[in-house]
Amino acid sequence: MIPLLFLATCFLAYSNGANDNFKGVASLFGSRTCSYRVAISWATVSTFVGSVAAIFLAETLLKKFSGKGLAPDALTASPSFVVAVAIGAGATVILATVSGFPISTTHGLTGALVGAGFVAVGTEVNFNALGKNFVLPLLLSPFLAIGTGASIYLVFRFIRLRLGVTKELCVCLGISEQVLPMPQPNGLLAAQAMPNLSVSVGTQSVCRQRYAGKVMGLSAGRVLDILHFLSAGAVSFARGLNDTPKIAALLLVAAAFDIRWGLVAVAVAMAAGGLINAKRVADTMSHKITDMNPGQGFAANLSTAVLVTTASLHGLPVSTTHVSVGSLFGMGVVTRQAKWKPVVGILASWVLTLPCAALIAAITYWLIGSH
Repeated sequence: MIPLLFLATCFLAYSNGANDNFKGVASLFGSRTCSYRVAISWATVSTFVGSVAAIFLAETLLKKFSGKGLAPDALTASPSFVVAVAIGAGATVILATVSGFPISTTHGLTGALVGAGFVAVGTEVNFNALGKNFVLPLLLSPFLAIGTGASIYLVFRFIRLRLGVTKELCVCLGISEQVLPMPQPNGLLAAQAMPNLSVSVGTQSVCRQRYAGKVMGLSAGRVLDILHFLSAGAVSFARGLNDTPKIAALLLVAAAFDIRWGLVAVAVAMAAGGLINAKRVADTMSHKITDMNPGQGFAANLSTAVLVTTASLHGLPVSTTHVSVGSLFGMGVVTRQAKWKPVVGILASWVLTLPCAALIAAITYWLIGSH
């Protein structure tokens, strides 16, 4: 059962990386600051660093997501129970990933703990602990992120205007051929190609907005790009710090297994998932929540990094997904660029995450643990 537990945990970590790794750098790709390849590479490196830091900084989350307090201690020490939890959460996350929906691994783990726990011990599952320690932070985090994302964007917009930094818009010039009927000496008409000068204003969907002006003698656009990359790295670092111990906690039941090597295995599996399987979620996060320019993406990233890092240090199991989507959406509401229809679909996937994970974990535990 221990090898199966290790494989199930790595499967969950892979699913998590595929669904979550790109979320920190979505604004880089969405604002056309860099290519997809550069964005996912930066996400992989910074997430891995956060995962390594989790070995030293995230003891509270490591203990909390062992399931203790939510299910009886004897049950959380059962490898078959933990395998069911890992499979339930991992299968839910990978299904959402191939469908292009960014969902919460935290939410999936919570649902799987409840589903497997209910099959094992019925009403002995501590639903009070579920509400206080897990569900409440998950429900509050997106609303807090919307407010924080909108507020940080407005503050930075005010500072930008005070510094005299303005936006540059694209004007596209080109010469095209236009075929016109030309009268001939014999009285007939003949088609003749004539050059035609065209001028059009580029839209944000086809043209990256740039910032004109200088800040402390440096190009405002260059400074913003550097800060944008740093903020994206901070979000990915915070995600690695927050998510790695949640997954590695499943290995605590294997007393003979060194948890430090478990954290390393989780970090590697998360990196692989992001590099191999993140494309569809990347498109959703970068283009289907809101349009954005580099400054707006930077504000949303900073909001996410602050909230997730704070939650990690206080042992609150918030969802990086909920916070990231909430920050982007809050910024989009303020700029009137939010795309409501895709966001409704994302919200529906969040609602389904917990019962889906609970059902898969319950069936898995019934198959391997109760027979």
